[in-house]
Amino acid sequence: MSDLFDDDDSNDSGSNDFARMFEDSMKGVSRKLSPGDKIRGEILTIGKEDVFISTGTMDDGVVMRKDLLDKDGNFGHKIGDFLDLYVTQVKGSQIFLSPKPTAKNLADDLEDAFDMMLPVEGKVTEVVNGGFRVSIMGQTAFCPISQMDSRRIEDANVYIGKKFEFLVTQFEKRNIVVSRRKLLDEQKELSVDAFLQEHRPGDTLSGVVTRLENFGAFIEVAPGLEGLAHISEVSWSRLAHPKEALQIGQDVQVKILKIEEVNGRLNISLSIKQATATPWENLPANIKVGSVVEGKVTRCMKFGAFVELAPGIEGLVPLSEMSYTKRVVRSDEVIKEGERVNVLIKEVRIDERRLLLSVKDAGGDPWALVQDKFPEGAVVKGRIERREPYGLFVKLDEGVTGLLPKSKALENADFPFDKLKVGEDVTVQVAELKINDRRISLGVPQDPDAELWKGFAGGGGAPAKSLGTLGEQFRSLFDAGGNQKQNQKKNQKN
Repeated sequence: MSDLFDDDDSNDSGSNDFARMFEDSMKGVSRKLSPGDKIRGEILTIGKEDVFISTGTMDDGVVMRKDLLDKDGNFGHKIGDFLDLYVTQVKGSQIFLSPKPTAKNLADDLEDAFDMMLPVEGKVTEVVNGGFRVSIMGQTAFCPISQMDSRRIEDANVYIGKKFEFLVTQFEKRNIVVSRRKLLDEQKELSVDAFLQEHRPGDTLSGVVTRLENFGAFIEVAPGLEGLAHISEVSWSRLAHPKEALQIGQDVQVKILKIEEVNGRLNISLSIKQATATPWENLPANIKVGSVVEGKVTRCMKFGAFVELAPGIEGLVPLSEMSYTKRVVRSDEVIKEGERVNVLIKEVRIDERRLLLSVKDAGGDPWALVQDKFPEGAVVKGRIERREPYGLFVKLDEGVTGLLPKSKALENADFPFDKLKVGEDVTVQVAELKINDRRISLGVPQDPDAELWKGFAGGGGAPAKSLGTLGEQFRSLFDAGGNQKQNQKKNQKN
């Protein structure tokens, strides 16, 4: 009987244990999960895209298979393994899980994020001495300025109000330190590996302008990975600074010129201009011999000036093509860098990518009408442009200057050679004309009443020996002047 009673007692004890376990299990089943909850669950099934996890409740959870891949892209789990996961969303009986903590998890326990080296989203609130204040899920953290970015910070204020992911590098109740740079460096390592596998010199890809310097533009070609486009590779046009063609945040197409490792760092040389066709492959319609085109002076050199007619299309204006009006010793005597000028295209060499331009011919040759306007013998009015020991240079028209030799001027004692000053007007007579040499020799008008000739020769009239109606009028006027003098003499005698 005693054995029987003992058995009964043991049965009662087993029943109690079973009831207790059943009750405990039911507590788990009846538990309701919410976004942000952390669970430890067993892998039940593994599909091509989803992995089903036991959540300890009536409903199983699902996590995307790709979220469980390691850094090498391998799935290293099997059925029966236990995983620490977070509830991201609950829809009826569907429970969605993730290995990454949600904002709620992090707000509840930043210390876990610190221990597990999990990224935390934070908002930069202000700039302080040595760094930034960052609000992280209701708590305030400090980010040293050296840990805010992987590149040198020019203006700290641009980060204020922006949200980034950080790693908690130091955790104490009143001292939380975070770093964004650590995440960027990790991201860059992944980007470098992927970039080197996918790209080679000569490839064309998209990028974003991140920084502009005097020497070129930095362009992000992969997350955290930048390349440099030297200023000479930014545009087909000559630039003083990349900001003339680019702005930060601008999307651009770039061509990879070179990829090399220098002192443990990956250097990527890029070209923006080579990502597009050279402008010489498709010249604008107005770039042809004989056309007068407006361009921008890009460089003034000893031998001439370069003028850009279109982006990447430059031509040379030699010193000899600068001016008809004076002998040019330096190109900047006539035009300046940055100035816009009209030029005549005299020669186009596409194979050599060269244009020969002329500034002086763009406005026409002032000597083309000299023979008609200033024939030999004509008495004209000019302005003294320059005085030399051997004579006076007299400007007769724009681009047309003649020389009155001192020896010729002194032949007439009444001519005030020594008293005339630069800038004064003077009446002279065309003595000799050499069109091919572009030379005009002047003399003093022989007629003491030369002022009477102004009506015909003052602006470049007919020669003294001209025939026809104009000649007859000229002689008539000359005679009138002579008769007037004779009458004056008679009146004086009387």
